[in-house]
Amino acid sequence: MTTAHLIFDTTEDKIATRVKKMRSSAVRDLFAAATRSDVISLSGGMPDVSLLPKSSIELAVRAACNDDRAVALQYGGTNGRKETRQVFCDMMRDIGIRVKPEQILITSGAQEALDLLTKAFIDPGDIILAEGPTYLGALQAFSAYEPDVRCISFDENGMRMDLLEAELEKIGKDNPRLKFLYTIPNFQNPGGVTLSHERRQRLLELAHEYGFMVVEDDPYGRLRYDGGHMVPLKAMDDQVIYLGTVSKVFAPGLRTGWIAAPADVLKRVNLVKQGTDLCGSSFDQVVVEHYFTDTPWQKTLQKFVETYRVRRDAMLAALEEFFPPEATWTHPEGGFFVWVTLPDYFDTGQLLNEALEAGVTFVPGDSFYPAASGGKSSMRINFSYESPENIREAIRRLANVIQDRMELYRAFIAAGAVSSGEDEPVTE
Repeated sequence: MTTAHLIFDTTEDKIATRVKKMRSSAVRDLFAAATRSDVISLSGGMPDVSLLPKSSIELAVRAACNDDRAVALQYGGTNGRKETRQVFCDMMRDIGIRVKPEQILITSGAQEALDLLTKAFIDPGDIILAEGPTYLGALQAFSAYEPDVRCISFDENGMRMDLLEAELEKIGKDNPRLKFLYTIPNFQNPGGVTLSHERRQRLLELAHEYGFMVVEDDPYGRLRYDGGHMVPLKAMDDQVIYLGTVSKVFAPGLRTGWIAAPADVLKRVNLVKQGTDLCGSSFDQVVVEHYFTDTPWQKTLQKFVETYRVRRDAMLAALEEFFPPEATWTHPEGGFFVWVTLPDYFDTGQLLNEALEAGVTFVPGDSFYPAASGGKSSMRINFSYESPENIREAIRRLANVIQDRMELYRAFIAAGAVSSGEDEPVTE
């Protein structure tokens, strides 16, 4: 005979207010569904690590293990190994950024960098500016410190400077509550758009005029499929805080990223990192060193670029073939994502269950905005992980789900339940 036990949450009255305001990652919540064999995932922003050559991985790992001093198994400095920081200096020099190892702090991926920066500089109510929509992981990191996140819309040339200027005029010059602007200028997540050179210049001018820091997140910058190299913000202004990661060009499982920033910024970040994890993984850092110095990683990077370009093209072609004319989408020159916008009456959060039943996942657009502030009729879809054949089939399935919802809406109009001039979502 079994006995049923009721389990009560005994921590409800002890939870910190900031945690109550945090929301779970929509992408993480979708991982369980995405592992089903009958589901094609367009949700997670995962690189295809199966493209990495086994020989290069083995070489880097063996080199980390064969050190007689076993430094890869020991504690390290909070700012990371100098040798690894030098590797990142060399990598940044390739894209026009010149920094020294002492201007870098290594983090557990760029995600930890976002948390550390927010912890170091944000008090409740402080203002953070960002693209709208923006990276949902950044919104998660920010939310723990209760800022006022204000989103600036973008177009095909990135964040609109006219809207940024209008928002800055409302905030006022040298407002102590305005701390920083967060941007992904290259192949933005989730929008896929790239900030033009002219807008990069204007953004930096406004940062000096209004007295705010600029945080440049650049996980996708080397994954360009069309067009020419764009000069990073950090290369244009040394005061920019640059975030880098090996997650998209090597291995996200190694959790290795970095911050390149002025000394006063790194001093504060180093202090809060000491209380977070003492130091990053020395083993991961040594593996990264050997991969980027002892193996032909640029050749592998080119393989990534060629593969993802084919998958990007497959997605854009499938959208053109299957999606209704009422839908619009971005045309990324690189990165992992396409941003799709449907008519206003759609709520893509409601659409997700139907898509799962059809065997496809995506991320609803409102996940990329501060709570209840936008994106309900949009979605992010990813092309980096699935094969071109699977991508085409996933878009076909998703288009059928969208078409079904459109027919339902038209039926509501015909029945007089909804006016054709109203932008009210169809509810179930």
